[in-house]
Amino acid sequence: MNALEDDDAMFLADMLLDECKAAKVPETEPSACTWTEQDEEGNPLPKRRRTLENRKRASPKGALKPSLQPQQQAQASAGEPLSESAATEESASRVAKSNSPGGEMQIQIVAVEGGVNVNRLDYAAHQAEEPSTASADAREAVTAIPRDPADWPANLTDSDRMELVRRGPYEIQSGFNFPKNQDGRSCHHHYFFRKLANGERIKRTWLMYSPKRDSLFCFCCKLFSQKSFKLRTGGGMTDWKNCTDILKMHQNSAEHTKNMCSWKDLETSVTKGQTLDKAELALIITETRRWREVLTRLAAIIQSLAERNLSLRGSTDRLNEADNGNFLKEVEFMAQFDPVLKEHMALVEGGADHSSYLGESIQNELIDCISDRILKSILSEISKSKYFSIILDCTPDLSHREQISLIIRIVALDGTPQIKEHFLGFLEAEETSEEGLSTLIFKKLREFNIPFYNCRGQAYDDGTNTMGKNQGVQARLRQINPRALYVPSIAHTVKLVVSDAARSSADAEAYFGYLQKLFNFFAASSPRWAILKNYVDTDLKLRPETRWETRVGGVAAVRFQAAKVRDALLELRESAADPGVLVEAQSLAEEVGSYRFSICSVVWYDVLSKIQNVSKLLKSQDVEVDVAVDLLKQAEASLAAYRDEGFAAAQTCAKEMCEEMSEEAALKRKRLRNTREQFSYEALDELLSDAMQKMEASFFNLVVDKAIASLKERAEMMRKVAGKFSVLANFTDLPALELEKQTNVLCRTLTSGDWTDLNSEELLVEMKSFPPRPKTKMTMLEYLAFLEEKRLTEVYPNLWVALRIALTIPITVAAAERTFSKQKLLKTYLRSAMSQEHLNGLAIISINRDVAGEISYDETIDAFAARKARSLRF
Repeated sequence: MNALEDDDAMFLADMLLDECKAAKVPETEPSACTWTEQDEEGNPLPKRRRTLENRKRASPKGALKPSLQPQQQAQASAGEPLSESAATEESASRVAKSNSPGGEMQIQIVAVEGGVNVNRLDYAAHQAEEPSTASADAREAVTAIPRDPADWPANLTDSDRMELVRRGPYEIQSGFNFPKNQDGRSCHHHYFFRKLANGERIKRTWLMYSPKRDSLFCFCCKLFSQKSFKLRTGGGMTDWKNCTDILKMHQNSAEHTKNMCSWKDLETSVTKGQTLDKAELALIITETRRWREVLTRLAAIIQSLAERNLSLRGSTDRLNEADNGNFLKEVEFMAQFDPVLKEHMALVEGGADHSSYLGESIQNELIDCISDRILKSILSEISKSKYFSIILDCTPDLSHREQISLIIRIVALDGTPQIKEHFLGFLEAEETSEEGLSTLIFKKLREFNIPFYNCRGQAYDDGTNTMGKNQGVQARLRQINPRALYVPSIAHTVKLVVSDAARSSADAEAYFGYLQKLFNFFAASSPRWAILKNYVDTDLKLRPETRWETRVGGVAAVRFQAAKVRDALLELRESAADPGVLVEAQSLAEEVGSYRFSICSVVWYDVLSKIQNVSKLLKSQDVEVDVAVDLLKQAEASLAAYRDEGFAAAQTCAKEMCEEMSEEAALKRKRLRNTREQFSYEALDELLSDAMQKMEASFFNLVVDKAIASLKERAEMMRKVAGKFSVLANFTDLPALELEKQTNVLCRTLTSGDWTDLNSEELLVEMKSFPPRPKTKMTMLEYLAFLEEKRLTEVYPNLWVALRIALTIPITVAAAERTFSKQKLLKTYLRSAMSQEHLNGLAIISINRDVAGEISYDETIDAFAARKARSLRF
């Protein structure tokens, strides 16, 4: 293709110059432009000057070359840069600089073979000498509106209408070629003229063409009408077959006539400068700024309170009263130092008819606006990432309503790849059946416009209604999307491993029973707790019912400070006036000082410590599937090694504990009586020397063996999932045949019918030709970061997709469990009547505080103003 002529490039620059100058400062006389030519390396060439009028005469509109495609002509006519595909080979650029009364703007023209690129470089606004305050403020308050009517905001402000009327309707070039639709029909230039009965033609100045939508809009109706019809809303009018009749019917309608009159009246007023008095306009702009500043501070206060899980309201909603809540107290506090809030409070307390914007409804609306902006940011990031996984967990709240926490796990690619788990809200489950939960999940995803076919993983707690192989939630979701792999929560699996081990032995259950009894005894009275604190540095923690691995804190107190706990019990025995307290203290002191209790303390501390370390690592959102499997293998190997020599080491430690308490290191009989011998040949009672062997068999071996077996059983499904993605972590070390085998397994896993995420042959080639690694052992996240950093995603696209999917697979539901901790802080006993919407709004702000910190307050105020739509302008 031949390059565009120089005049065509200048003409495109003129359009952009006119657009920017019209949006900033009205042009009163033709402006001179300085054209600075540059070579390929950006070096300036000799300059030449041409006036705006001369350029227009030399470059008639529509002079674009016919070789351009219709879409490129539409971009050029709209003043947009042409696509990169139109710019190829041997480029030379020019920079157009406009010195208008409003400032200086530069536009770069890149004329290339087959097309031209037009780019705005900068616009440095310089105020004219001694401008009027009202005029300067007016220019600042006006935001440039796009030329294309399809890009206009849905809710136009008065300043927007004035700016659009000042600029006038966008006119398409006479030589523009309209694109054809699938039926071969297109817009025509004769639609923009009305033919009278006498043969004369009148231009339809109100009719605008949208190059972006390839549709028609009515300028005046889009400005002033509140009704919904094709020429005003949506994508515009595209019915080319009936276009003539539609335009004729529209121009004769009463609504159009009324809007035309409104447009011409406003146009006349704008031309004569009679729209508003300058002083009155300055007052409006000042009031607008003041309200924005007030609302910015109120939004900041609400966001700060929500992030700290604090309540907003008290028993009264009046200023300067004792029980008016945290929100009004923060307003009063800031007003002492901030002049904006101080002035606002003075107006509110003055008693005049003045909106305070401090009431309950405004607080709720601001919470909704902030949470909506956070959700929009999160949903935008999910859309960019494409692949995601679902994490769900449920628990009853203080009002006995079943609350389901919805977490979406993605791999964010903005900058360095990062695994993120976003909270999207609590779902109130009216029924917890498999069908009810599945329907609720699909409904919420449709509400957020998240396509479920991009889901690649799902993780729940180990409830029967979620993990069922045939009718569970995971099975129902996989019927819709077989590529949504189910992964059991590994962290939850570890908890159940310890729980199974604790219930496998009578001695183990008795040990934790004594531990609970010990805590209850000291916690029942403040003086008793004070005596315990005088002896013990750490607290005896109440055992959680659902977090067995955290009981290591309670075990640690009796493992390392058993003598001090026993001394506290003996002191209580000596000072107790109540016989019941005396007997209980004596019984607990004997148990804590026993050799059996010491052995149990040592064994359980060792087992729980090994499990807790693995559990903490598995709760991280950055942990990968292969890393999780390695951690489980390490835990299994550690327990197996402990079984071989752990009991002997436990006896040694227990003897030291008994010596510290001056107790005999020997197992004592627990039975109350001997079994009566009926016949002389019956066996005698168990000898004392065999008690240690029995404890090893019935307690130590049973507990450790059960833990190992349960760990293997519950981690089996995770091993299956990890085996499908393991090739991505070690593909550089596998033999050729094994690499091909595992690659095919991965590709089959991510294939459903005719749909597939990967091409197995291309993926195999990409793995074999992978460049040298920066280090010997790399995780999948490091591989993905390497591809992004070196910009190799185009070279290894299948490997790039596979790594993103693998990192999306969830390992734990810990993120959902953490949201319940926030829920308990938000929905307290005094706030138990909180609505579901209010709970979700506060929870989204509190849990997604990192996203909330990136949201601009201006965006929040704009959203609030759009909701209110009152006479006040924000």
